[in-house]
Amino acid sequence: MTEKIAPIEQLKIDSNYLRGTIQQGLADPITGAISEDDNKLLKFHGSYQQDDRDVREERRKQKLEPAYSFMIRARLAGGVITPTQWLAFDKIATDWAQFGLRITTRQTFQWHGVRKPHLKLSLRAITDALASTIAACGDVNRQVVSASNPLLSEHHALVQYWAEQISDAFLPKTNAYAEIWLDGEKVDALTQGDEVEPIYGKTYLPRKFKIGIAVPPLNDVDVFAQDIGLIAIIEQDNLVGFNVAIGGGMGATHGDDTTYPRLGSVIGFTTPENVLAVAQAIITTQRDHGNRQERRYARLKYTVDTMGVESFKAEVERRSGVFLSAPRHYRFEQNGDRFGWVKAANGRWHLGLRIDSGRLMDTAQGSWLSGMRAIAQIHQGHFRLTCNQNLIIADVATRDKAKIDELVAQHQLDGYQTQSGIRSTTIACVALPTCGLAMAESERYAPVILPKLEHLLAQHGLTNERIVFRISGCPNGCSRPYLGEIALVGRALGRYDLRLGANFTGERLNVIYKQNIAEEEILSTLNELFSRFAKDRVDQEHFGDFLVRHEVIAQPTQKLIPLVLQSA
Repeated sequence: MTEKIAPIEQLKIDSNYLRGTIQQGLADPITGAISEDDNKLLKFHGSYQQDDRDVREERRKQKLEPAYSFMIRARLAGGVITPTQWLAFDKIATDWAQFGLRITTRQTFQWHGVRKPHLKLSLRAITDALASTIAACGDVNRQVVSASNPLLSEHHALVQYWAEQISDAFLPKTNAYAEIWLDGEKVDALTQGDEVEPIYGKTYLPRKFKIGIAVPPLNDVDVFAQDIGLIAIIEQDNLVGFNVAIGGGMGATHGDDTTYPRLGSVIGFTTPENVLAVAQAIITTQRDHGNRQERRYARLKYTVDTMGVESFKAEVERRSGVFLSAPRHYRFEQNGDRFGWVKAANGRWHLGLRIDSGRLMDTAQGSWLSGMRAIAQIHQGHFRLTCNQNLIIADVATRDKAKIDELVAQHQLDGYQTQSGIRSTTIACVALPTCGLAMAESERYAPVILPKLEHLLAQHGLTNERIVFRISGCPNGCSRPYLGEIALVGRALGRYDLRLGANFTGERLNVIYKQNIAEEEILSTLNELFSRFAKDRVDQEHFGDFLVRHEVIAQPTQKLIPLVLQSA
């Protein structure tokens, strides 16, 4: 008897390799939407259908359909783009999107508010800029993130090379993308070979899949939040290979203890020439053993915990033919970004800019969209997007620094010079009004709550203390809230779970301290803890470590899959 599969699995089987009826839905002028099934398939092409929840009720009263639009996400391995690409992406944001450009927590760009008639035009423009959106969403390996630390320029090119190799190796092979968005034209990286999916098959993966590469001592990609985390091992100034971590993931569901965030488990070390084979073995093991009956248990973390880490590792070694040796020594010091000018070993300069929630728009606080447009028009190097929603103007010659500085100051992009420690680490997801999963505000709440936190910290002499702060509008974890020393996870409008106790290097999960509380209690609770921290901390101690040492919270532990799932 065939096991019952989730409806999305049957949809993938019936989709004719991700085609569905997307083309027909795009051509329908009667509605601004496409069908629910096609929206699920559209994710594999790098887009989601959304609607503006701020006006949803008013439009319902007027007997109008929701204000539908589409989010588009680019696939930019390692977050590296050229000035020419920047200008092309800026034009899409200006001509067809709302809310400017947005840097995501996966080191790429999103466009929000694109109407259906402009969706194909936008994807074609992204392709014309020598980029793509395929597999930026959906049940496939998504955007591969990679270290952006400007002090590691001598290693960045090689790590970036492997990010691109991994990204290309696990692209879907279907021709559907070219047929729907490029009028059947073939794009070499997207449409090579016959109409088969040699790695994914007709059902692709059970859920989304994420890969990240970090270069110690900076864990700027939160490598343990990835399905596959690769920790680059540099010995005698050479990349000798990668420690491999499996099973990281941030999503959970309120009130359901069978779902949980998980840190990746380090299972061994492999050399660069074997990393693709090992990654493919992990992906295909997840393909064949992942849960396709219950979607909430379908991420790799649950597969690893169901099989057991050692059994999963043995299966990876069997499939890849690669023996994973003992992990090599490494040490992380922090998991955030650097700001300001940094000179690399090759004599080139890199300017790190802090961007609130990654949102590049022209506002009274700074003309980010037009300012970066002006910089892209004269910049001779490249740009790096970071996993913390920030930006690096990279590879700048000494003679060009003054002009970059002039444009940064002119457009008020220099807030990094006076930012507080907690602001420098803050990440917020999009949440309302466009995210259909949001339970509370996040991006729009960050500029409300941050000044109040900064006021409290200043009272205790902690203005410059870097405390990792994350805000999420729901428990799905796009802003990686479970790795915040302080995190707010949305429960309802104006109400959040307060989570505390992750560490500064992204190697420990936080725990719930108080549930379902509003701003007044959030601030009063943190004010008391800030006071204790200021008085009783030891030298160089971080906030999360202080809370654990003083037993304000229990020592966080890695949560294992409940027995109920072992037989699911």
